[in-house]
Amino acid sequence: MSDKILYEGKSKIVYQGPDSESYIIRYKDTATAFNGEKKEDLSGKGKLNAAISNLIFEYLMKNGIETHLIKVIDDTSVLVKKTEIIMVEVIVRNVAAGSFSKKYGIAEGTALKNTVVEFSLKSDELGDPMINESQITAIGIAAADELSLLTKLALRTNELLSALFIKTGIKLIDFKLEFGRCDAPGGGKRIILCDEISPDSCRFWDAATNKKLDKDVFRRDLGDVLEGYREVLGRLQNA
Repeated sequence: MSDKILYEGKSKIVYQGPDSESYIIRYKDTATAFNGEKKEDLSGKGKLNAAISNLIFEYLMKNGIETHLIKVIDDTSVLVKKTEIIMVEVIVRNVAAGSFSKKYGIAEGTALKNTVVEFSLKSDELGDPMINESQITAIGIAAADELSLLTKLALRTNELLSALFIKTGIKLIDFKLEFGRCDAPGGGKRIILCDEISPDSCRFWDAATNKKLDKDVFRRDLGDVLEGYREVLGRLQNA
């Protein structure tokens, strides 16, 4: 593995890849919440998140969603395509939970009448504030046609993941996606799915009991954080 660190975030480290068009991402054992105000190292968390995200990305790629994943290197490291991250997070909600419930006074667990797609500015310093399409285009983060594509890709990802997880007895409550621009064959740029999809970035509830199987267990001090992560991985492996 390259020892040239390009970026270190709360849960992952990005290294220079073996060539100029790739990166290596290593998952850390660190768990964080509330923009890093709550932090703890949980042995084995990085391995679990990597395994879950890799399975999900491979499933999405088989079903027509292009991702940055090139190959799995080891239990915590992956080789990915070099991208320019679009600095908005795309949040998809199927059921009211978390900040959505707090903001709008909707009881957690209420099924939404339609899927909600939200954007938040990718900025820990500013607390990842919500941002709308006209604000995004006004400050030059992305063009209108790119936002339309992000929404389309997010909704298609939601369809695919909902179908996958219902088979495992898990409800997909909401999740966060990140996208990046990379070089397209013949010139120009194309947009692909990046980052990770794991219990760190999704809300997963047991379909029968509504037991939380995600990072809310850490946020809310609900018990063994990694128990839920192990449950998600085991069910995906047996799906």
